[in-house]
Amino acid sequence: MSQLSQLAETLIGSEIVRLGNEIAVRVNRGEKIYNYTIGDFDPQIFPIPQELEDGIVDAYRHKYTNYPPGDGVLALRQAVSSFIKEREGIEYAANEVLIASGGRPLIYSLFRTIVNPGDKVIYAVPSWNNNHYTHMNGGEHCMIEAKLENDFMPTAADIAPHIKGASLLCLCTPQNPTGTTLNKTELEKICDLVLEENKRRGENEKKLYVMFDQMYFILTYGNTKHHNPVALRPEMKEYTIFVDGISKAFAATGVRVGWSLGPAKVIAKMKALLSHIGAWAPMAEQKAVAKYIVQTDLVDTYLTGFKKRLEERLWAIYNGIIALKEKGYPVDAVAPQAAIYLTIKIDLKGLQSGDNILDTQSDVTDYLLGEARLAIVPFYAFGADKTSPWYRLSVGTCKMEEVPEMLSTLEEALQKVMVLS
Repeated sequence: MSQLSQLAETLIGSEIVRLGNEIAVRVNRGEKIYNYTIGDFDPQIFPIPQELEDGIVDAYRHKYTNYPPGDGVLALRQAVSSFIKEREGIEYAANEVLIASGGRPLIYSLFRTIVNPGDKVIYAVPSWNNNHYTHMNGGEHCMIEAKLENDFMPTAADIAPHIKGASLLCLCTPQNPTGTTLNKTELEKICDLVLEENKRRGENEKKLYVMFDQMYFILTYGNTKHHNPVALRPEMKEYTIFVDGISKAFAATGVRVGWSLGPAKVIAKMKALLSHIGAWAPMAEQKAVAKYIVQTDLVDTYLTGFKKRLEERLWAIYNGIIALKEKGYPVDAVAPQAAIYLTIKIDLKGLQSGDNILDTQSDVTDYLLGEARLAIVPFYAFGADKTSPWYRLSVGTCKMEEVPEMLSTLEEALQKVMVLS
């Protein structure tokens, strides 16, 4: 009989952690690994804005080392309101903004605020951690297997069969792990579904809320545009809780400043939960972020250079994968749209490596690490089917000069199984 909680005993192990352990072993042996697994940045390649760094240091020198307010420093909540109004054209008062140490505690507190055990939670796969948060809260999984033809994003038609009686709909755009986005028309249809369902439920029935994770919304490329529910349908403000912050937009994953925007009654309950968890962003970082994000010219200058360097890496690898596809290798990729991720396909299942057959996609993942020295995360680590040949490739630690070398090494590994087969 277990000595621990049911939750502890039933948590699903992380494929990313497993890969990370294997990578660490190989690196310690002196192997060169092209590690594109983590949704993070190498600060030597992508540092945070200098003005933000200086502001943090200055805040510590001014002794801002005490507890922050439970909902965040007022100046930062006001700065977030200003930032979001300028960038997205939507308005939130200070009491509709909640600050925390990044997106994770906000997502956790949002789930705990809305989802009762047994409540239906709708989410698409592949997606980041929705399956785990649903499990941790005892929710009923209403899982949508998103399709390539829809850029691995859920559609209104996918969502509609699950919507009756659901408590939470999880949307993320630009999406982790795919780097793709919800287009305006589809998001409008989804909003209309939610509004229609909530109108049908009446005043006394629990409403359907939308968790709208837009942590990557600033990082869009080319003609790709980010859209949000409240700008498209103002009535959605009553039912939408945003998850956002500086982690990805400013390469500041370790600075730990995130925010939620939402109905004041929901934000107040999330604040109460966070007060028990204590997952506040540090006072000094809050002070510095409040000063930085309202300096529009500085922010725009940083983003221009930052996005350019991310985009050139995404396109360089995309073009390389497509070139391999044109040579006849069983690979493919989705053209870059947003975030720091490239969706690529490596379909080697059933082919032979030495005396071994690559029977499963996990075997393919291990083969890529061993032979191509390429570490990427399979979509099945994000809840997709175990047989999916699609992967997330993150460029946050990618050195541009290593891309041709990585692609050449990958081709050699592909050639080995193709020839053997």
